[in-house]
Amino acid sequence: MRRDVFQAIADPTRREIINLIAHQSLNLNTIADNFTVSRPAISKHIKILTECGLVTITQQGREHYCEANFRQFKEVSDWIEQYRVFWSQKLDALGDFLEKEDKSK
Repeated sequence: MRRDVFQAIADPTRREIINLIAHQSLNLNTIADNFTVSRPAISKHIKILTECGLVTITQQGREHYCEANFRQFKEVSDWIEQYRVFWSQKLDALGDFLEKEDKSK
């Protein structure tokens, strides 16, 4: 099943996993050691991240390493950008309005 990127990042544990592997690939045990939940629970989170393409798993010898795939965040970035533009325009308009009001006093 292909999962949605938004569904994946909605969970704080999955966001923390992404933070952990953002700068370096880590094996599954190292990732699990950073959490108080069980290793099977962490494996389930990693599976969801893998299914939506945010994490790739590579095998090196007997170890499986997780790496973040930030190209998949473009969907999230594009979605956020529309609201950034919208609110920037609204706040600029409010600033202009307040500035005109201040000058008219």
